[in-house]
Amino acid sequence: MAKVLMKGNEALGEAAIRAGCVHFFGYPITPQTEVPEYLVKRLPEVGGAFVQAESEVASINMVYGAAGVGIKCLTSSSSPGISLMAEGMSYLAACELPCVIINIMRAGPGLGGILPSQSDYNQATKGHGHGDYELIVLAPASVQEAVDLMTLAFDLAEQYRNPVMICADGMIGQMMEPVEFPGEGRGEPFKPNDWELTGAKGRARRVVNSLFLAPEELFAHNIHLKEKYDRIHRDEMRSDLYGADEPYDLLLVAFGTMARISKTAIDEVRRDGLRVAMFRPITLNPYPTPALRAAMDAMGPSGKVLTVEMNMGQMVHDVRFAAEGSRTVDFYGTAGGIVPSPDQVAAKIRALIG
Repeated sequence: MAKVLMKGNEALGEAAIRAGCVHFFGYPITPQTEVPEYLVKRLPEVGGAFVQAESEVASINMVYGAAGVGIKCLTSSSSPGISLMAEGMSYLAACELPCVIINIMRAGPGLGGILPSQSDYNQATKGHGHGDYELIVLAPASVQEAVDLMTLAFDLAEQYRNPVMICADGMIGQMMEPVEFPGEGRGEPFKPNDWELTGAKGRARRVVNSLFLAPEELFAHNIHLKEKYDRIHRDEMRSDLYGADEPYDLLLVAFGTMARISKTAIDEVRRDGLRVAMFRPITLNPYPTPALRAAMDAMGPSGKVLTVEMNMGQMVHDVRFAAEGSRTVDFYGTAGGIVPSPDQVAAKIRALIG
């Protein structure tokens, strides 16, 4: 299939359709508004439905309703809007309902600004709603990878009956790149299952519920969910290692847009003889801790680690956890919508080992 030039947000919308999405519920907020703008035109062409809700709170609860009857459904927003969806995400996870959520991150806190940021890492990976629940979180570093991860997102949502978030920043949402889509037209719906609500005539009633008033029952439900999350952490970690074909003295850790920028910086400093590699988590949750530990161990005890993020230091805590005190983990980050250049990252590398 020929590649087409598309903006990231629009490519995400088309990728959702190719993955079988038929319902979208959302509310406009910069820098993700092109997702609903694209889908309001495109979904009716493939027999789907688009609803602009009155708020992000309404959007996530519409997703709750559609997911409960077995519909492949999607919502999207940007940072403050995702915050408003926290309660609904906890309900979806508690009821084990599959859906996909797109977060095109902007700068914060508060209303902050509309420029790119990675300041929602903690919100996405640490379960920002109430209770012991987890999202599966995928972090693309290009428009093509965002397309590919959309298919994976719906597959994982169905397999584990759990909400999945595609967490990208405003640069990936707004940039244009050539992309190739899987298949033609609308993809397949969820497979027939024994949990969706279809009406109880001729069979036992099914109940979608997250309220357990007996503490023993709620404890058992939490144990059931934890066992599922443990399987996800065992089987679904994904990462990429760049530049490890040669010995390296410094390991950069970055995701999304900052991984792209860091890759360019690494190419620059390696021309000067500096030995640098980069570890990129693709799943922010489950975080690929064992693979990161292995990449650190490959340097030996004197190797250094630098985490590069567009925030004030959020993923760095997971990187330090992976290091287990075996080495110092330095941090370089920006906030407010300031995107570091490859030269700035290269200067930080040189300051550490140059």
